[in-house]
Amino acid sequence: MLAAIDRQAGRIAALSEAILRDPETGFREVRTAARVEAELRAMGLRPETELAITGVRARLRGRCPGPTVAIIGELDALAVPDHPFAGAATGAAHACGHNAQVAAMIGAGLGLAEVMGDLDGDVVLFAVPAEETIEVGWRLEQRAAGRLEFIIGKPELIRLGAFDDVDLAITSHATVSTPDGPSIEVLGGAGASANGAVTKHVVFRGRAAHSGHEPWAGVDAQKALTVATVAIDAQRETFRDADHVRVHYTISAGGNAISSVPAEARLEIMVRAATVDGLRDASGKVDRALRAGAQALGASVEITTAAGYFPLEADPGGAELAAAAARAAVGAGQVRVHEITGHSGVSTDVADLARVMPVLSVLSGGATPGYGPHSSGFYIADSDRGVIAPAKAMALLTVELLRDGAARARALTAARPRMSRDEYVATRRSLEGAETYPSAPSAPPAGGGAARSRAVAASSTVPVAGSRTTP
Repeated sequence: MLAAIDRQAGRIAALSEAILRDPETGFREVRTAARVEAELRAMGLRPETELAITGVRARLRGRCPGPTVAIIGELDALAVPDHPFAGAATGAAHACGHNAQVAAMIGAGLGLAEVMGDLDGDVVLFAVPAEETIEVGWRLEQRAAGRLEFIIGKPELIRLGAFDDVDLAITSHATVSTPDGPSIEVLGGAGASANGAVTKHVVFRGRAAHSGHEPWAGVDAQKALTVATVAIDAQRETFRDADHVRVHYTISAGGNAISSVPAEARLEIMVRAATVDGLRDASGKVDRALRAGAQALGASVEITTAAGYFPLEADPGGAELAAAAARAAVGAGQVRVHEITGHSGVSTDVADLARVMPVLSVLSGGATPGYGPHSSGFYIADSDRGVIAPAKAMALLTVELLRDGAARARALTAARPRMSRDEYVATRRSLEGAETYPSAPSAPPAGGGAARSRAVAASSTVPVAGSRTTP
């Protein structure tokens, strides 16, 4: 099996390089998905396509029915315009190494195809879209058009039932590299955890006016946004330390001309926390701050909250299995087990998948030394460590799970209760919402500046029919 991966190493590395040089962001990975489909067809498989818009999967069948293990590769890139391999037109770039994940998934499949007749269960090779939470406004437009409900890939695939026939999943991910670092790193420690998140798309609406002639006739949406962000910052000491709350945002629009009072301003916000209850609390406080900004300036604010990621809880026993498989694949000297008992502030939709099934992960080396994921210099520079090594590790881990009657796979699936798909979807929906506060200001009246100012103040509390208003 490992020899088969070695024989195909050039093909696997070339796929990683091709995807690196042709990046696409989430739910738009059309060319990347086509490359995956072509590779799966070349293996003699019959892939399913257009799952959650761009997802692709195919099944390798074992010698008898049993648990199904999915090997995951993530299709999407980030938006990092100053990355050396950024798309000229889009600014998209594989600054998180997802190109290597996809190639490693294919590599693992090429190796496993040689031994499926000895395994007591099936393998699904699954290329999934949109792990990164970016371009939130565009994704909400896709939701409004009925193309998706959840704005991140694995949650949407769970909702659609695309994981209903899968019992366990295996993922890989690139990590920070050093020239003499290991090829594979496994995160151990039963207490390891990571933040969940919700994402907010926020639009402040005011009224345009000549900023020099009569600014009092306008309602400044950008200043409402500014007040709101100050109010968010003022909330920071109210968050419990145990909730590990992080709030960060980007201003995506803030007016069109300095000679006109800005009538619209936009924010995208990510609120992270260690628990679902912590997410609810922090999200509510951020909403309160956004309303305060609108109220202070007499503007209105539209807040759309979309669930991002569930908090991550590590699977007991998974790290030991992954480490053993990695040592067998690349040698003990090339594997490091990083014991973690604390909490990480990062988020991933692997945590969502872990709510419905066990997930085992390996981290790979091979990235540019000195750069962290999501930075302008991060990409997979060494395909042996960043692509071939995780392909071998995931293939051997799959064999370990599915050999001897799939005893290890069955033990992991029975280790702790999981959410059903319906429970997961209901909980996720409970974190979402939309509101307008308090209402859009009415048009200014004719007459002098004083009359206009009085009318603006009065109109800021008049609700619009059909809108949701919040006291």
